[in-house]
Amino acid sequence: MSTAPRRTAAEAYEKTPTVIFQSSALAARELALEVRALIEERAREGKNAVLGMATGSTPVPFYRELIRLHREEGLSFKNVITFNLDEYYGLGPDHPESYARFMADQLFDHIDIPKENINIPSGKVPSEQVFAHCREYEEKIDAVGGIDLQILGIGRTGHIGFNEPGSSRDSLTRRITLDRVTRQDAAADFRGEENVPRFAITMGVGTILRGKKLVLMAWGENKAEMVAKAVEGPMTEAISASFLQGHTNARFYIDIGASRELTRVKLPWLVGPVSWTPRETNRAVCWLAGLLQKPVLKLTDEHYNEHGLGDLLSEQGPAYQLNIRIFNHLQHTITGWPGGKPNEDDTYRPERASPYPKRCLILSPEPQDAVVSMGATLERLSEQGHEVRLVALTSGSLRVPDREADKFAETLRELAAVVSDPTAWTAQTAYAEEVLKMLAEKGDFGADTPLLRQLKALVLRGELRDAANACRISNEHIFFLDLPFYEEGRYRRFKSTQADVDALTNLLREQRPHQIYLTGDAADPSSVSGICYRVFQAALKNCEGEEWAGACSLWLYRGKERPLEAHEIDMAVPLSPLQLERKTRALGRFGSLSSLELSSPESNRQNAAHYDALGLAQYEAIEAFQRWSRA
Repeated sequence: MSTAPRRTAAEAYEKTPTVIFQSSALAARELALEVRALIEERAREGKNAVLGMATGSTPVPFYRELIRLHREEGLSFKNVITFNLDEYYGLGPDHPESYARFMADQLFDHIDIPKENINIPSGKVPSEQVFAHCREYEEKIDAVGGIDLQILGIGRTGHIGFNEPGSSRDSLTRRITLDRVTRQDAAADFRGEENVPRFAITMGVGTILRGKKLVLMAWGENKAEMVAKAVEGPMTEAISASFLQGHTNARFYIDIGASRELTRVKLPWLVGPVSWTPRETNRAVCWLAGLLQKPVLKLTDEHYNEHGLGDLLSEQGPAYQLNIRIFNHLQHTITGWPGGKPNEDDTYRPERASPYPKRCLILSPEPQDAVVSMGATLERLSEQGHEVRLVALTSGSLRVPDREADKFAETLRELAAVVSDPTAWTAQTAYAEEVLKMLAEKGDFGADTPLLRQLKALVLRGELRDAANACRISNEHIFFLDLPFYEEGRYRRFKSTQADVDALTNLLREQRPHQIYLTGDAADPSSVSGICYRVFQAALKNCEGEEWAGACSLWLYRGKERPLEAHEIDMAVPLSPLQLERKTRALGRFGSLSSLELSSPESNRQNAAHYDALGLAQYEAIEAFQRWSRA
């Protein structure tokens, strides 16, 4: 019998039952309790529980909760058989980025599951044996009676497992070529897109759909668009997750960020009554203007009535007055003074005028993040006389490719050979030789030694100083916090501790800022920015009651996440063509930006285009910010 939750009128557009949780931790706890009930029920029956497992950052909170249940509440996994969805082809089980290694690190090494009960596709099977290996994997699943509960995530192309666009509903376990977007998303793990394997072995869509129960988890706003398409759109081979619509016992477990594009969240007036808060009103009017491709001031009563906004019109209309109010609100978000304009009326300005100058603390999860997202605003704040402090919360060493360390070591060795007294450079030469030796020994995919991570951190420090200088931030105003969670972890495997919170708390109390810029509110909670955001929340809570903390204004910027939409923007900082050009040059000082980060100037242009389409002044580009709620 299906345990799918009962639908409500608000979920009318959703073809697969979807549960929205306040956080990924709550969703993980709910799912872990369901798994516990399954395991214990099967144990009473003298049977095995068969689980399908997923990898990536999404299931990490779920696996940690399973480990907690094992350690603290005695849940045994001795009667559990697991089948993993996929594995990179070409990677052995000891490779640090293999999914076999991931599962050992994240779950299997911490519970009492028998090793013979663990099944993961082999990434090292010879090419001529791949077909037979995949067939045997299918037969193993069938031999144990099929998968009782299959855990899934969703990729940025809408894939489940590695079933990239074009995978058919009936596809079985097979080798597949990875999509470019999928390889881009894995680039940080492999220190460069060029190092990401091009192939993987994956369960097919048909294999997955044979599972008795399916639960797909998704966290953060980057997953929101694909979640909505998979849940509300047509079943299509372009989005393999959409095939869950045809399963009798499939569910989506998502957090608030991943729910943003669902109709009941994004366009609630289409499915029921709405409480017309200022933010909801702004959203509705901007949506209507975008739908009709009209400036806000040209919307009419008929436009509102014909597109499900009659209630808004009756409550806050007529259209003429409503349009003017929203237009004025949007106009008041635009400011060339992100730190506040001194000695001026700030009634309709995003930031207060006093005190002046302000101490502005810019928190950058990885060193490049703040320059990528708000480089021109950094320059503007500095030019306008504010005390700007740029803080790299982590070293960013994991994102630096080997070629940068190799280049440094080779240059150092060559310098030693041309100085007038080579014997004076003995230590430097030995250091360079040691770096080159370590790079050769670890190969393309091996884990960095502490010495290599230290060197790569120093390389990125230099790049940040160079880029920040281009944004008018001097070296003495750049700080490196090197939060421990990053230094002790790896991508998708980070876990913050009290030491991280204490380090940031001390920084806040030392700086006592009037204004803070941060990011990560919409990020995957297991990502660097997501973890840094939660560390900041805890650190700020430690400072409650302190005078500076109560008076500090907090601004959110977006990094790798979905850009802010017009109705979400509380401060829009316009950029001239020259300012945008200077920001682009600053980005060029970094040696290892992703394609998404390099496209930041184009995203800034899109912000300006959206404002222009709403009928506001036309700018070259805009950097956008949202006021952070302390609630």
